[in-house]
Amino acid sequence: MTATPSTTVANLRDLGGTPLSGGRTVRSGLVLRSGQLDRMDPAKDPAVAGLGLRTVVDFRTDAERGDYPDRVPEGARLLVANVLADRIASGEMPAAAQLKHLLGDPVVAERELGGGKATALFEKTYRFFVSSASGRAAYRTLLLELADPEAGPLLFHCTAGKDRTGWGATVILALLGADEETLMAEYLSVNPAVKQAFAPMIEGFTAAGGDPEIALALIGVYPSYLEAALDEAATRYGSLEKYVREGLGVPDEAVAALRARLTA
Repeated sequence: MTATPSTTVANLRDLGGTPLSGGRTVRSGLVLRSGQLDRMDPAKDPAVAGLGLRTVVDFRTDAERGDYPDRVPEGARLLVANVLADRIASGEMPAAAQLKHLLGDPVVAERELGGGKATALFEKTYRFFVSSASGRAAYRTLLLELADPEAGPLLFHCTAGKDRTGWGATVILALLGADEETLMAEYLSVNPAVKQAFAPMIEGFTAAGGDPEIALALIGVYPSYLEAALDEAATRYGSLEKYVREGLGVPDEAVAALRARLTA
């Protein structure tokens, strides 16, 4: 996975170049991931202009989209696939959907996330990505779009581009044939970019007395987060392939088309 040096999109990465089994790799320029696109500006950002994006999949909640609406290149389709819709409807607001709010109030963060609760809550949220109807619908949309040759270069994202987006990238790469070590390495590789993007908030949070461990749990990704989602998929379906087929309802023909289109 290659970091793309964008000046208007945080944590922009191309899944292209990721090594797969049998000496294959992911084709470059077809599937990308990032944080939110509220500042995207192809006119001022050659890296973005050169992508030729045709499809954008937004995993964020209604509130996140309302506060920071996407800006997408002219002619690109914007698809909303709210991963956390069911969790929000049940009255919960996962930490993954309120990073900026929590980092703005150390007292609230300590009450809600102190004492190791942040890690436990993120692990619970990752299991929700797998088990919930809204999560399954969102990732089904992503995979079916990637299987469609008319989708063109596709970018999927959430707010920071690390959790909802991280699970999406893991599912894609696993289907294409990446091994477990590669999946974890690619998942964790976003940490430097995310920490850089949120550096001012982290500094303000800690300067106001916030616990640095809470900030790291909120902003970074830990192996245990991804392991929770992988365990949920294995427990419910037996394997990631069955999760895609039975849980997401993505037919084998679409998986075959996705593999043919995205691997070299």
